[in-house]
Amino acid sequence: MRDQKRVEVIANHSVEQDIMDALEIRGLATHFTKIPSVHGRGDADPKRGDHIWPEENFILIIFCDEKTAAAIESAVEEVRESFPDEGIRCFVTG
Repeated sequence: MRDQKRVEVIANHSVEQDIMDALEIRGLATHFTKIPSVHGRGDADPKRGDHIWPEENFILIIFCDEKTAAAIESAVEEVRESFPDEGIRCFVTG
């Protein structure tokens, strides 16, 4: 079995379609798991899904090879540059 990387993209729902489009254009959104509603706090405002902090994030999890992981990171970075205040993060482990 070849070495696999785990890529996690965590971002606000407001940029979900932009991220999915960026991945699809590059042929990178073929196999993934999406957790559609997650709450938390990073560098941006809290995302709690309540009446005080109504926004929510999503998590996209992709297992892939190293080359694909790098391409995903690049695609996500392009979206992040377009939306610098949305708290878009991409983590690669493995």
